Amino acid sequence: DIQNNKVMALLAYLGFLFLIPLLAAPNSRFARYHANQGLVLFILEAITSAISFIPFVGWILGGILGIFGLVLTIIGIVNAANGQAKQLPLIGGITILK
Repeated sequence: DIQNNKVMALLAYLGFLFLIPLLAAPNSRFARYHANQGLVLFILEAITSAISFIPFVGWILGGILGIFGLVLTIIGIVNAANGQAKQLPLIGGITILK
């Protein structure tokens, strides 16, 4: 399952592409796990984008959250490429997709 779906898991961390593993590999637990992590990350990025429109405080907080989101994206891609199903720091415990 892991070897066959690494590419699907990688795509899950690239914005709205978290949908691809759900559609292309719906029976893969590995791809579904990373799709969930990607969805949570996508929601964080959407919130970050909205916060960034607030003058001054939002710009600073949005910048910090943007960097945090980029770091989480890199961690998720590395985990998927290594065939690991490790939670992302701070947001990884959130389960939306089962």
